[in-house]
Amino acid sequence: MPVKNRFAELLPEITAWRRDFHENPELLYEVHRTAGLVAELLREFGCDEVTEGVGRTGVVGVIRGKSDTMGRVVGLRADMDALPIIEKTGLPYASKVPGKMHACGHDGHTAMLLGAAKYLAETRNFDGTAVVIFQPAEEGGGGGLAMVQDGLVDRWKIQEFYGMHNMPGLPVGSFSIKPGPMMAAADQFDITVTGTGGHAAKPHDCIDTTLTAAQIIVALQSVVARNIDPLKNAVISVCVVSTDSTAHNVIPQVVTLRGTARSLDAGVRDQLEEGITRVATHMAAAMGAVAEVNYERGYPVTMNDEQATEWAAEVAQGIAGDIKTDMEPMMGGEDFSYMLNERPGAYIWVGNGDTAMVHHPAYNFTDEAIPAGSSWYAGMIEARMPAA
Repeated sequence: MPVKNRFAELLPEITAWRRDFHENPELLYEVHRTAGLVAELLREFGCDEVTEGVGRTGVVGVIRGKSDTMGRVVGLRADMDALPIIEKTGLPYASKVPGKMHACGHDGHTAMLLGAAKYLAETRNFDGTAVVIFQPAEEGGGGGLAMVQDGLVDRWKIQEFYGMHNMPGLPVGSFSIKPGPMMAAADQFDITVTGTGGHAAKPHDCIDTTLTAAQIIVALQSVVARNIDPLKNAVISVCVVSTDSTAHNVIPQVVTLRGTARSLDAGVRDQLEEGITRVATHMAAAMGAVAEVNYERGYPVTMNDEQATEWAAEVAQGIAGDIKTDMEPMMGGEDFSYMLNERPGAYIWVGNGDTAMVHHPAYNFTDEAIPAGSSWYAGMIEARMPAA
């Protein structure tokens, strides 16, 4: 099952869709133009059903195979939203929207799945039902959860889910996948440290919140270093430090710390929450201050089903030859995890070549990866539901 010739023919058309999305990025759930164009194209392709507004602004298309019966139902997912980043690529099709850009390749994911949908609607060389899912708000908005809560699984009776993301550093059109955890649970925390503010020249009359916050930042690293099994993965990063003062000679009354905690195991996730709360509150108490911790759980671990991973790898290997199956999991988060929590499935990387990393202002999706990505999406349908 090599790259399908049809996708080589469709490459200019799919590329044009991708670059149009790139020029017109939209954030989170405000993907109205993107979703509208996706729905319009799906109807042009002849999809049997097209439903808009799923999970607020998601789009679902249904393509039935050769048989009149529903048969197996397989869902293919792509994300549509961009990032609040100022683009610095200098491309002729660079973002036309100030402060927004497709810096994670969701424009490419959407275009590749559209290409697969067009092919599947043309050929219908499968026996079952393909459900193509275009999701909003992957970048921190939980659009995957919103679609699940809006009945995605039960309304369309989906039995398996498959998703894909580009990966800079992998050769263009190659693939990488592994069973088990692919990406981390992504939680966030806010720590509010309250002391006694005052003049910097008289620290003995104050309870120094900046010193307390600094001690907390350092001590939090002991949670991973000394509380988590060294053979397990965990990350705590404090990313924002802010105060209620901007003066050089004022010890602030309040300092706020914000950060993220990442894990690949449910037990470790619990340990991180407990450890961050314990260390912050007790360290503040030791300094005479008070710390309040607000810990919010975000996307779950993206967990690939073992059997589904084998199926996904077989299709990828047929397209690209040898593929990487011994990759390490990544500590980034991905809300496709909500769909994989509902039904078995798999998430795969497709190579984007030697480009800037995602979330960088110089990043760009590589159009030459489109035929491989579209072939994999379509190949999963034909492999999981072969025509009689």
